Amino acid sequence: MTVNGIDTETRLATGASAVTVDLTAVIVAVGAGTPRVLTVRPPTAGADALPWGPLGPEHRTLQAGLRAWVERQTRLRLGYVEQLYTFGDRDRVHAGGDPGGGDRNISVAYLALVDTAAPVGVSDAAWRDWYAHLPWEDARDGVPAARTAIVEHLRGWAERGDTPAERRHRRERVRLTFGGPDTPAPDTPAWDEERALERYELLYEAGLVPEAWQDAGRGVPAWVAELPGTAMAADHRRILATAIARLRAKIKYRPVLFELLPAEFTLLDLQRTAEALSGVRLHKQNFRRLVMRQNLVEPTGEVATDTGGRPARLMRFRPDVLLERPAPGVRVTATRRASPF
Repeated sequence: MTVNGIDTETRLATGASAVTVDLTAVIVAVGAGTPRVLTVRPPTAGADALPWGPLGPEHRTLQAGLRAWVERQTRLRLGYVEQLYTFGDRDRVHAGGDPGGGDRNISVAYLALVDTAAPVGVSDAAWRDWYAHLPWEDARDGVPAARTAIVEHLRGWAERGDTPAERRHRRERVRLTFGGPDTPAPDTPAWDEERALERYELLYEAGLVPEAWQDAGRGVPAWVAELPGTAMAADHRRILATAIARLRAKIKYRPVLFELLPAEFTLLDLQRTAEALSGVRLHKQNFRRLVMRQNLVEPTGEVATDTGGRPARLMRFRPDVLLERPAPGVRVTATRRASPF
């Protein structure tokens, strides 16, 4: 069988069985305060997927194969990429729906950041708001209705545990991952934006995402299909959740925000980018004091006049900060506590 012209029978021998290797790209951009991920629509899949393709014998390295697939599917040439994670669950299938001939299938996922969601030259490739897939992660305008709906279903799942111990365990997992107790307590955990992957995996285990039913070879119940969040092909929504969690952690110790911005930007542009990735609203003055105190940026001497109000100073990233301290990131602290209860 071939996928986009590459033979998927390319395998790595592992004793009595074999392994097929997919290369998957999470390509992220932020525009107008919206975090976007580049998607494609495989001909044999019924949902959007991340750009992907099998490792072929002509690919000198994993990264070379990834770049070739991305360019072929989206006409986008990637700059810097970093390995995100390797996904190798025993029953994993290709994003195109092919189970890989019954052999083990793994996906090596990569993360790439670009400074603009440039138009793509292929009709079945498009930039999507990543919160369309994980809407419970966006609390910039308060607790989202999607999170409230999901938590109510999780509570019901917790109470369906077979034993009192299992029910207690499930309640605790919901409390820790979604932030908030089943009963008021002084040690109520706050919403932790970095737990995006844990939240998706909990929803998967609880059968609250269509992918869980599809992977089990069962039809998706209508009530599950109607829950908030757009499904993706294979395990690509899980890969996206992994990327969101990685980025939310990384902006605190590396200057990755600036890779998503043009060379010159305003402090409001920087704040909106941080808010888009973290999914929380930030205090304007505290954020600016933090950025300026850490010497992350410097003024260009120019101003932006297209702000809809007073002209704003244009800034640029100050690269010397990378030599001055080991963790030049931006700490994000929500302006208010975001509990789903």
